[in-house]
Order: sequence, then structure tokens, then C-alpha cells
Amino acid sequence: MRRQLAPSMVRAQIDAVDLRRPDLRRPFPRHFARRLERQTVIALDRRAKYLVGSLTSGETLLIHLGMSGSFRIVGERPRGRTTRRAMRLDPHDHVIFHMSSGAAVVFNDPRRFGIMELVPAGGLTRHPVLSRLGPEPLSDDFDGTALAHACHGKKTSLKAALLDQRVVAGLGNIYASEALHVAGLSPRRPASILATQSGAPRPAAHRLASAIKRVLRDAIKRQATPVYRASRFRVYDREGQRCSRSGCQGTIRRHVQSGRSTFYCPDCQR
Repeated sequence: MRRQLAPSMVRAQIDAVDLRRPDLRRPFPRHFARRLERQTVIALDRRAKYLVGSLTSGETLLIHLGMSGSFRIVGERPRGRTTRRAMRLDPHDHVIFHMSSGAAVVFNDPRRFGIMELVPAGGLTRHPVLSRLGPEPLSDDFDGTALAHACHGKKTSLKAALLDQRVVAGLGNIYASEALHVAGLSPRRPASILATQSGAPRPAAHRLASAIKRVLRDAIKRQATPVYRASRFRVYDREGQRCSRSGCQGTIRRHVQSGRSTFYCPDCQR
């Protein structure tokens, strides 16, 4: 999503912001639209599941998509801008950023679990969520050693550990299941199996860290979004189907962990 938005937003000014309701998961910040208008987006980054927009005002636009949030770009043209009258809006289009690039960046969120915040200059390091996040899964800081260190002595399951944002930032339910299948590890095993008693990484830790990177990179290449189509996945939402691993005769099972559905193959995930 960040990669799709960047060409229309980075180095462009926010000419106007239309708020079509007063809140999403919670109310918009005070004077939200006014504080954004006439600000240029210096950079658009990502931290875990947050989009992080740096503004010329020094403030940071922080966006979380929630369960059902998405963006689309409407009417980007080299010459002239999309007028508000010309746009065809959905009832769930709640926020529209009109950019000097000529694009209208539309946020749609049927369930309204998304979040938009404005963080004061210098406030990201003190943010109640961002300040507690673990390493990014695709960064050089994340490897088998880091994963083993974070899981050393943990009594929780491997699947629950991967969803703990302090262990690894931004990995969600779908790709945690996918990575565990690639690594051949049961989601029900204790997370402590990744480390020795001294905290050194076991081979499983290196295998799982590599699997996490692999499934995320593959998903980005496919421009994947959390659309629940089983054909995209190895195990997720494939309960009762044959395991996709070559040579495995197992059948995918579903198991509920911490209120979330986990899909795995009991034959090849040990």
C-alpha cells in the first residue's frame, strides 16, 4: 500500500481534506483537516502496520488500516485535477486527500476500525504503540538470532509469539500461518523451542526467520492484500484440503489460538 501511494503523495501538497464522518475507530484529531491542508508530504514510510507520513509542518500523519481499510487513487492526471463533483464515492469512503499531484487519495473502511492520528514533531519515539515495536521482519535487524532472543523462555505458542508485535513488527495472522508452514513448524509448539537454554538460536529459529522474509516478499511481489482467497495461500483458509508441500499427503487443519484461526498441516509441521 505504501508503494502504491508514494508516487501520488510524496513531494505533493495536500490541497484539501474531505472528512465524510467525524470518526473512524476513534474521533479524528482536533482540527485534523485544517492541520493537513497546505502541508507537503516529505516522505511516506511504514512501521509495522502503520503508514507514516512526514509533513513539512513537522507533524507526522499516522494511519492504520484496521481490519477493512484500504486506499484507492482516483483520477490522477498529468494536467488538471480531479474535481470533487466528478468523483463517484462509495458510502464507506470516509476520508479524501486532494493532492497537488492531481490525485484524490480515498480512504475506504466499511468496518471503521482504521485510525488516523497527527503526531507532534519528535513524538514518534514516545508513541504508545510505535515505541514498543520489535524489529521489522524485512530488515537486517531481524534474523534467527533476534527471533531466538525474543522467544527465549517464552511459554506461549509459536503462533502467538509471531503475532506479538514486540517480537516482530507487522506480521499478521495470515502470514504467520504461512511462514510456519514454510518452516515446517507446528504453530502449537512453545516459542521457547527456537532458543537453547543460553538463548542461542536453534536451526528452527533461522529457518523460521527466513520463512517469514520469504512469504512477505512473495506477497509484496503479488501486490497481495488481506483478501481471503485460498488460492493465494499455502495453508490459510484451506481447511480440509491437501497440503501443498511436495510429497506431503497431509490435510490442512484449522485450530483456534487466542481467538484467531490458525491453519496448518499436522503431517509436515512438527
